[in-house]
Amino acid sequence: MIPTKVDSISTTTIREKGLESIVDWFDQHEKSFYTLGWSYLMNQQQIEELFYQSIKKVQKELPRYKKETSVETWVTSIFISICLELSHNRKLPDSEENQPRQDLFKALDRLKLSEKEAILLTYVKGLSKEEVAHLLQVSVIKVKELLFSGIQSIRKELGYGSTFNGCKEYHKDYIDYLERTLDRSKKIDLEIHIYHCQGCQKDLATFQDVMLTMLDLTETFQDLHVPSGFMENVKAKLAEEEKQRKQKNKKRKRKGLIFASLFALLMGIGYFTGVFTNLYYSWKEEDQQLSAFLQQGLGERLNLEAESNGVKIKIRGAIADDVQTIVFYEIEDTNKDNQYVINYDNGVNVENEYDIMSREGYQRYDPPNLESDVNTQEKNVYRGKISLLPLSKDNGTIKLQITKIQKLDRNSTDRNGYWADEKLETETGEWNFEIPVTKQPSVEYALDEKTEVEGIPVRFDKLTIAPTTTILQYSFNSDQSKKRIETLNIDYLEVNNKKAKPNFDGGSYSDIPQNMNWTTIQTNFDPLLGEKPKEVNVKLGSIYLSFEDQKNIELDASQKYPQTFEYAGSTISIDKVEVGQPTNVVISNHEIENRAYESLQFRIVDESEKEASSIEMNTDGVLVDKNGVEYDNDTPVPYEEIKQPRYFFTVLNMKLDNDSTGEKVIPKRLEIFGYNKTKYLEDVVKISLE
Repeated sequence: MIPTKVDSISTTTIREKGLESIVDWFDQHEKSFYTLGWSYLMNQQQIEELFYQSIKKVQKELPRYKKETSVETWVTSIFISICLELSHNRKLPDSEENQPRQDLFKALDRLKLSEKEAILLTYVKGLSKEEVAHLLQVSVIKVKELLFSGIQSIRKELGYGSTFNGCKEYHKDYIDYLERTLDRSKKIDLEIHIYHCQGCQKDLATFQDVMLTMLDLTETFQDLHVPSGFMENVKAKLAEEEKQRKQKNKKRKRKGLIFASLFALLMGIGYFTGVFTNLYYSWKEEDQQLSAFLQQGLGERLNLEAESNGVKIKIRGAIADDVQTIVFYEIEDTNKDNQYVINYDNGVNVENEYDIMSREGYQRYDPPNLESDVNTQEKNVYRGKISLLPLSKDNGTIKLQITKIQKLDRNSTDRNGYWADEKLETETGEWNFEIPVTKQPSVEYALDEKTEVEGIPVRFDKLTIAPTTTILQYSFNSDQSKKRIETLNIDYLEVNNKKAKPNFDGGSYSDIPQNMNWTTIQTNFDPLLGEKPKEVNVKLGSIYLSFEDQKNIELDASQKYPQTFEYAGSTISIDKVEVGQPTNVVISNHEIENRAYESLQFRIVDESEKEASSIEMNTDGVLVDKNGVEYDNDTPVPYEEIKQPRYFFTVLNMKLDNDSTGEKVIPKRLEIFGYNKTKYLEDVVKISLE
């Protein structure tokens, strides 16, 4: 089995430190989980997505974690469920150096799902049968049956044939016997029987051969290396989402005053037609986004209220669709001049979530909008919104429980620090609400538009106009050997001369099964309320590309450094190779003008021809915006204010250590696989919906 480290983090610590602790936990268990993920997906990009989604899911589900199981067992259950979601249409790699290994993987792939899971969790992840039984929600006896039937099937696939005359009444004892856990009396009985039964002798012997192959999966998977920078890629994606989540909303202008004559006219119309109430409350509502929904006849104005410890929370409105459920709230501190916000990840629970909400959706984040007019009028009142999962029913009542709210600090110099738990004061209490909601319909438009970006096929699949957001689903071909799209950014959508910007609250994501040759992305944009599009213009912004370009550079600590080498049209310097505890390797390239790459994909191999572990990797670099303006690390500039920035690494400092033996790492070779770069786009794709 792949060895895993003992949990060094308690759930209390994770709850206190939040996402950072979860990422650290995955960092500690990187090898075992990477191996488990690879056994399902065999695709690095998908495994990165697997880690990313698992970390987010663990963060979300943490309040529901029960201590009846270990942290690792609980996390593994989440990890496996996402593995299965991502493993559709996955095929084995075409090339494989070791044919027996390839045969084994093929045999594993042909097993029933329950058999494959039992074998992988037992012989790859190294869990006990009791833990596997808990994960698969079956009995320990059933786990043994799955292992037995799975090994039998593998035996057949590996060419042993299918005709064995072993006595079935003894099959249930094979695994315990071979693992030396069978009761003494049963062991003696089985051995006596085998001595006299040639059919069982052959049956058990071949079964043992295959079972030993299963036990040797450890060595099979030891050859797998976690690519250099793997967790850094996952962390970068999490950091990017966090940055987008924290971006402050643009200041919105309030609507003009309603002229007295128009108001009087509406009063008259409303008296006779009954529509005035809706329009009146819509326009009277100070929250512009809620007002926009109400004016379209979407959702309803609410006036639910609860008070605890001098803090009053009002639910002002709610709107639900197939994408999410938005709850608009107001918090008033009746004792002091404090403003509070609701953070869904900390102190919020939907009591009947499993009964009323869809598990296929995901949580969206709403950063505090401190600069809106309604939040600058009173020092003790804040109006905001939170996003909940979409409804699974047409209507219902959400039982919302709030036990903690977070205090805003308008004097903070960190404009993105409002969600950082360690920086914020909180107020505890009990605020309970029953919120009636009705799911509003969304409209989906099938698209059939194809284009090429940088020579790579891109297609636009679907446009969804929901009341709360607009979603564009698009795909790009990922079956490219030398050049691949990692990210395609869109500046805006234009529908009926109305532009919709990407909605950073929702961001871009990929939570649908991926075709092996195509990567499908969904990007959220601002709502297009009431629009019936005939044509959609998609303005492309930038593309983040990955290039394959292999080069090996020999390393020798006895040589003098720095030394340079040429790569991708640039001169790269190896500044330092110092063997010690830890070993230190420094790579640099300070020239960024016209540089072909922003970052490198690489690993360092030691004298044993294994990848050296990195216990610390520090990067210095320069931000460069679309216009070529540079921002170094000593110049504090709000990231969101830089126009389409690129990050060029200038110095990469790695501290290497051997986790397993504690011996010094002696670097032998720097292996570069490829590099990444950003290219700005000016393309506009016109899509007709007629």
